[in-house]
Amino acid sequence: MKRSLTQLPRPAIAPSLLASDFAHLADEIARAREAGADLLHVDVMDGHLVPNITIGPVVVEKVRACTDLFLDVHLMIEEPARYIKAFADAGADHLTFHSEVVVDGPALVGRIHDLGCTAGVTINPDGPWERFIATVPHVDMVLLMSIYAGFGGQKFMPEVLPRIRQIKAMLRPEQRLEIDGGINPETVAPAAEAGIDTFVAGTAVFRAPGGDYRRAIDDLRRRAAEAAR
Repeated sequence: MKRSLTQLPRPAIAPSLLASDFAHLADEIARAREAGADLLHVDVMDGHLVPNITIGPVVVEKVRACTDLFLDVHLMIEEPARYIKAFADAGADHLTFHSEVVVDGPALVGRIHDLGCTAGVTINPDGPWERFIATVPHVDMVLLMSIYAGFGGQKFMPEVLPRIRQIKAMLRPEQRLEIDGGINPETVAPAAEAGIDTFVAGTAVFRAPGGDYRRAIDDLRRRAAEAAR
């Protein structure tokens, strides 16, 4: 049974597996869960839409087998419609696609819902705004990139903050607003103040000082909650 996006708290912290130690992936996932992660963010890259290559459905299936956390799968791929079923079958709870590569976003959202997953749309900082906006009313969660998709460890782009406020004003109460890119103790507060409620954090969690994942997650959550008041 798919996990429910509506059950996640606000704010929610989503450690990004891209920054974890893949040689010990099951242990990393267990540590993140024990440290208080609300969900896991899984970056899927195909070497076409973005220059990097990461994982596919087989790895998502293995991740699903070792955790009950909500799996937030970000499809940074040129043909998301071709692979949504494979990722849904592998255990993804939520599938986000890029508006840059989808002509009919609402139709793809419908297909994702038919597979039992919640759906999201995202856009790079310089992506096609009109196509993205047309899809926003249909999704369960909007993901805003605060870096250019494709590599972890990039710096947060503060110029996305006005865009966050613009999108937040468009959303219904049940829709969520997620951010990915450069989220750390310094950037989580301005993002939360602008309207973000779900925070993807890779380096800030999996490469936290002293390996203290709990302290890193608690700190991000506290700063986000305080800024959102």
